[in-house]
Amino acid sequence: MSDANVTNATIRPAEAAHFGALAADWWNPAGSSAMLHKLNPVRLAFLREAVDLHWGGDIESVKPLTGKTALDVGCGAGLLCEPLSRLGADVTGVDASPENTQAAAAHADGAGLDIRYIPGELGTLGLGQFDLVTSMEVIEHVEDKAEFVCQLAAHLAPGGLMVLSTPNRTLASRTLLIGAAEALGAVPKGTHHWEDFVTPEELEALLTDAGLTMGQPRGISWLPTKGLHLSADMSLNYIVTATHA
Repeated sequence: MSDANVTNATIRPAEAAHFGALAADWWNPAGSSAMLHKLNPVRLAFLREAVDLHWGGDIESVKPLTGKTALDVGCGAGLLCEPLSRLGADVTGVDASPENTQAAAAHADGAGLDIRYIPGELGTLGLGQFDLVTSMEVIEHVEDKAEFVCQLAAHLAPGGLMVLSTPNRTLASRTLLIGAAEALGAVPKGTHHWEDFVTPEELEALLTDAGLTMGQPRGISWLPTKGLHLSADMSLNYIVTATHA
């Protein structure tokens, strides 16, 4: 499932329309984005540890991102932006779908959070650089993956931290994330296209070409007894940091 999308050089209009149609239901934990609601705490656990390690902050601080700017690319309706704001960051969310950014802004207003949401192609918005750049479950949906990663890198400030997550292109991901998940209604049909999934090796090459160094990836796997959790098993999904080389 995606936190959806980015237009023009990287976006696929059909992808933006697909996720825009889900905007009104995005914050329903039992709705079409239910899988993202389950995935979000796992991603946040990785991100919090990465933030503490990168900036050497107080691991007990409830606002470790105070004084930091954060950009979430492909933000959907703000499932990641809102926790980043609560962690103290000055947050901007970008998404290809205006329906998503409208839903995100309305939800943030209701929660009393000051988050800037902007629809459009990242490379055309002139947003400048950010201390933290995130893009979760997005690269598998963009048209030009190399250009997209270069856009992300251009928005990462010197000394900044990037965190990305994406499904791995394996037999297991095709069987479970597409076949089983769509058949069971865990994700809307047409959400994933297996041939667009990116392996860790491919992502590392893209990041290297963009002048970034990839950290050690962690798997996000699923067990009946544990649900979604961080793991050494990267056959379904993985999450990783990147920094300027």
